[in-house]
Amino acid sequence: MYKLILVDDEEDVREGVSQEIDWHRHGYEVVAKAENGREALELVERLRPDVVVTDIKMPFMNGLQLAESIGRDYPAIRIIILTGFDEFEYAQKAVKLQIDEYVLKPFSASELMEALDKVKRRMDEEAAHRENVQLLRDSYRKSLPVLREVFLSSLLSRQLVQHDVFSKACEYGIELRSPEYLVAVICVDQPKQEEQQLFLFAVKNIAEEQLNAGKQAGIVFLHEDQVVLLMRTKADDTQRIEVRAQHIAEEIRRTIEKYMSITVTIGIGNAVADITALAYSYEDAMQALDYKSILGCNRMIVINDVEKQASEQIRLDERREHELVRCIKMGTSAELRNVIDELFAQVAGVPVSIEDYRIYLLEIMTTVLKTAHRAEVDMDQLFGGQRYLLQVMTTFTGMEDAREQITDICERLMASIASGRQTTYRRLITQALDYTHAHYHSPDISIHKVCEQLHISLGYFSGIFKKETKTTFVSYLLSLRMEKAKELLRTTDLKSFEIAEKVGYTDPNYFSFSFRKYTGMSAKEYRSQSEQEG
Repeated sequence: MYKLILVDDEEDVREGVSQEIDWHRHGYEVVAKAENGREALELVERLRPDVVVTDIKMPFMNGLQLAESIGRDYPAIRIIILTGFDEFEYAQKAVKLQIDEYVLKPFSASELMEALDKVKRRMDEEAAHRENVQLLRDSYRKSLPVLREVFLSSLLSRQLVQHDVFSKACEYGIELRSPEYLVAVICVDQPKQEEQQLFLFAVKNIAEEQLNAGKQAGIVFLHEDQVVLLMRTKADDTQRIEVRAQHIAEEIRRTIEKYMSITVTIGIGNAVADITALAYSYEDAMQALDYKSILGCNRMIVINDVEKQASEQIRLDERREHELVRCIKMGTSAELRNVIDELFAQVAGVPVSIEDYRIYLLEIMTTVLKTAHRAEVDMDQLFGGQRYLLQVMTTFTGMEDAREQITDICERLMASIASGRQTTYRRLITQALDYTHAHYHSPDISIHKVCEQLHISLGYFSGIFKKETKTTFVSYLLSLRMEKAKELLRTTDLKSFEIAEKVGYTDPNYFSFSFRKYTGMSAKEYRSQSEQEG
């Protein structure tokens, strides 16, 4: 059901049209009727209709001015213009407006409904096009190879949540679940620039053929002008993944040299147990490739051969760091505790050196400190100074104590930021209300003007204004002006047009219209009633 606003200054036209047409049968619901363009614009802001049917000749704001405002601020709304024959050419040429249909006066209900049916068909077609599952499936199927490559590349360049990785892999038809993973990178030695992509494609095909021939569990894809081999462990594998990777890499290197008469160097990273840590294996493989300047090309270089690992490294990766910051700034206490538990679970049971462990804790505390600084938290008031966050590390008596103290620090910081955000909301609304009360008598005051004054976006302001005041800015301004007008009517002898000017209306007729709409009586009737009650 599409929402519709009907705009015409003649009451008999509005009522006649609304009663003669079976709106629901045609797929419409008349959510409001307006007598002029200004009233209609206020209704559009509040109700966000799908269609506006408007006359051209109206007081205060004509139909073309209304259409221009709607087209500028709400381009998705469809507009049908009601116009006399003598106005038709003017209506078409006056301004470059996105008018959907014109209906010439005098018109019958069937003629208007014919125009509305045309508009509805267009909206239905657009909705159907957007929601056409078959079209989406066809488009998705064509894009799937590219999407797979992008997804696989993302595993090497950024940290993802494990659940999201497996969910995406299932969606793309990629089997990724495995106890262990390892990355090898194949780099073409001294390729000619014009043949680079051709060589990469050929190397990728040979790597895939060797994987399939050896029934190895792995995936080959292109990433940043290199061929990447992602190895994984199968349930029936008897060899360690490092051994299998080296074997298949050497077969790939020999086959390429034999059949393509070019050479490649292959870097092999360390095995990792978590799919979200694949970026580390990739980094290791790339570091192994750096050694070709020393060891030479046309060979396989294993990172563990050139850089012996004394113990497993632990790192505060980008994904976990972002998740910690997000929880501190906008998450719940439960979410925060889950993230911190995950950070410490990474350390539990891993043979890391005490130096790496201390660096890891320092990275966590530095992230917390940066978050507090960017949120402009009063560190002296909250913690007794910035140095506290770094000094507290010296008091940790063990991993569990460190986890509890870091959790407590983060929760206190989270509460402080949430309180500050609410204070900021209230401060902005207070500033907006102060500005509105000081300038309500100005004819050009608007929500745009207030946002410019506060240096914030209209969308952000509208959201927090409605949240804090339970009304829209337009409704608040109208109420403020009307209450001020009522006060002037009660306490002064000013004429109606003078009061209109004092509360921001350049058109006294529109003030009279708005006042009657707001109070249910004219300004004169309101003054008389106030005098009788007084």
